[in-house]
Amino acid sequence: MEKTKTPKQIIQSYLEERAKNDPLFASVYAKPNKNINECLDYILSEAKKRGNAVCMSDDEVFGLAVHYYDEDDIKVSRQTNYKAATSQAPKSDVGAAPQKETGSLDKMKSRRKGKKNESSSLQFSLFEGL
Repeated sequence: MEKTKTPKQIIQSYLEERAKNDPLFASVYAKPNKNINECLDYILSEAKKRGNAVCMSDDEVFGLAVHYYDEDDIKVSRQTNYKAATSQAPKSDVGAAPQKETGSLDKMKSRRKGKKNESSSLQFSLFEGL
């Protein structure tokens, strides 16, 4: 079974791969005053600025990581009390989710079927006498 990677590992492997393929980025990535922990804190602080429950695409996250290494004057504050998640689902759960959803949809539809409530006699219709 394949072990799920943490967001930190995924970002780091992306940056290392980009440094291999892009010599200009390789020199930026090798800066001694930059590290992956501060990079992750920078990404989390930028996400937190967007709102409480933020979903970001992979491209946005990787773009922020590259931006962190490009800029020298970025101030990073340590992020605490956060939860980061990746978009990779375990392979065993891939087929299970749609089956659960369709079963619950059928139940909801069957609950809604039934007699519609007749309007109460106390409520008058504006167009009834026309």
